[in-house]
Amino acid sequence: MTPIFLKLGGSLITDKTGVEAVRADVLTRLAEEIQQARQANPDLRLVLGHGSGSFGHVAGAKYGTRQGVRTAQQWRGFAEVSAAALRLNRLVTEALLAAGVPAVSLQPCASVVCEDGRITAIAAHPIQAALTSGLLPVIHGDVAFDTVRGGTIVSTEEVMMALVETLRPSWLLLAGETEGVLDLAGQVIPRIMPETLPQVEAALGGSRGTDVTGGMAAKVRDMLALVTEQPAMRIRIFSGLTPDLLPRVLAFPDTAVGTEICVRRDA
Repeated sequence: MTPIFLKLGGSLITDKTGVEAVRADVLTRLAEEIQQARQANPDLRLVLGHGSGSFGHVAGAKYGTRQGVRTAQQWRGFAEVSAAALRLNRLVTEALLAAGVPAVSLQPCASVVCEDGRITAIAAHPIQAALTSGLLPVIHGDVAFDTVRGGTIVSTEEVMMALVETLRPSWLLLAGETEGVLDLAGQVIPRIMPETLPQVEAALGGSRGTDVTGGMAAKVRDMLALVTEQPAMRIRIFSGLTPDLLPRVLAFPDTAVGTEICVRRDA
C-alpha cells in the first residue's frame, strides 16, 4: 500500500492566538482516531506531520528566524524555536503513544539541508525504515540550517513536499480547523485545480494568529505546484474538528469532504 501523508494543522491542535496553548482534548481525540484507522486497516502506511501552532511560530516571529540567522541573538532565537517545536512534538507523540499508536518522532532539523529558504536535501531513509517496521513516523515544522541564510524555518508541508519524490504518497491529507478552503461567501470550495485558481484567489486569506510560514493562500499555491509536479497525488483539506471524520477520510480519502486540490482528471 502506498503511504498516505497526514498533517494536523497547528491551528487545529493549538490555539494560535495564545502562547504554547495546546488543545489537549482535540489532540487526544485525533490520536485515538488515528489508532482506530490503523486498527481498521493494519496495512495503512501513514506519515504524520503536525504544525507548530502557538509554539514554534511565536518564537519564530519574535526573532525573524525564517528570514535568516546570523547574529548570536538570532542563533539564540534559532535554538528557542527548535525547543518550542519539540515541546509540542513531544505532546503529540505522547498523545499517540497513550492511544496505542507506536509513534516515533523524527526531527527535520537533523535531516534537512536548505539553500536560501528552500529544502535541497532530506534524509528519507529513517522514515522509510519506520514505515517498514510498522511504526508511525512523526515529523513537524522545524528550524533548519541554510547554506545561504545560516538558518531558517521549514514548514511541515515543505518537509512533506520534499519527501514526496522518494515516498510517493497517494494522498496528502491536511486536517485543519476549517471545513476546507472557503470562498468569499464562506462556503467550501469542493475542488481547486491550477486552471481554477484565479477564480478563487481573492478568497484565500492569511492565517488566524501568528504564522511565520504563510497562511491558506501560500498553502494552496504550494499544494497546486506539488500536484502539478506529481499529478498522481491528490490533496484534501478538511476539518479535524469534526469527530469521527478523520478515520473515515483515512479509510476512504476519496470521501467528498472539504477541498480537493488536484490536476484535471477525466470524468
